[in-house]
Amino acid sequence: MDLNEHQHFAQIDREDMLGHIMGLPLQLEKAWHLGKKQPLTGIQPVERIILAGMGGSAIGGDLLASYAADQLEVPLIVHRDYDLPACASGAGTLVVASSHSGNTEEVLSAFERALKNKCQLIVVCTGGKLEALAREHHVPLWKFEHHGQPRAAVGYSFGLLLALLTRLGLLPDPEREAQAAIKGMRALQEKIDAPIPVLKNPAKRLAGQLIGRHITVFSSGFMSPVARRWKTQLNEVAKAFASFEYLPEADHNTLTGIWNPPGSETREFCLFLLAGEDHPRNLLRLEKTKRILMLEGIGTDLFTAVGETRLEQMWNALLFGDYLAFYLAMIYDTDPTPIPPIATLKEEMSA
Repeated sequence: MDLNEHQHFAQIDREDMLGHIMGLPLQLEKAWHLGKKQPLTGIQPVERIILAGMGGSAIGGDLLASYAADQLEVPLIVHRDYDLPACASGAGTLVVASSHSGNTEEVLSAFERALKNKCQLIVVCTGGKLEALAREHHVPLWKFEHHGQPRAAVGYSFGLLLALLTRLGLLPDPEREAQAAIKGMRALQEKIDAPIPVLKNPAKRLAGQLIGRHITVFSSGFMSPVARRWKTQLNEVAKAFASFEYLPEADHNTLTGIWNPPGSETREFCLFLLAGEDHPRNLLRLEKTKRILMLEGIGTDLFTAVGETRLEQMWNALLFGDYLAFYLAMIYDTDPTPIPPIATLKEEMSA
């Protein structure tokens, strides 16, 4: 599809994924304010926090752990699996069971383990079995309303957790940062939204470069979970094969995996996410890594996040990545919402 013909997007985007992406600034704002009003009584001081979640319900924890890494004095662990790690025991552990549907089997398993291990618990969901369990066991329930795919609820999966850690006294009040991030997202939309033509729209132009390519997203430091988000959106929205790499680790292994099989470099494309608050040595690594790959004949491009704070830069980049994945889906004439292989696997696992 010609990306200038945005009026025809709805013919492919039958469940309005674009509308969900456009609503992310408002969603983040609503989640932040909703989190400040949710029940939070009887929570004792915590020594560690474990966010149990999968997919779109886990990425909010990744983003928050990265954003708060230089402020949070207790570890925040994102657990993407059944049960819980051995350290999750006793009242010193707060387990946040996060599942968009409330029916994610890995999260339900973690909830049951947290009860057995006598951890403190909070549930974040829209309903389902997890809501019923929270009510049965008198666990604080942070319920939100969202109709759509879990990946389209990233504003909730992050904003509610941000409010939680703030109310627990583990983070300074980020109100000004949050509002600046929301304002910055809206300003970005004026440059990359669907009606903006290709010549003036950097997200559409970048999507055009990705046609027929295997995509790898590189980043470092606090932007690393944003690279993961770009990768998963390219997978689920554009139905494109993509991966992500973190610097400096990638410079100790991935950088050598560019020669075989011969000719594969023509199918590769490496995207680099840059933010002003990155470690100076990682900024240098990013520049030199990009140059090495480019000289080997691999397509590369750079996205620089805008904003004065970590929160602004993270959400600026995240929103751009969501639009990018959507435009690539339109180019491929692919409905960005359904995920048939994942749905099939869940059915088989349930059976």
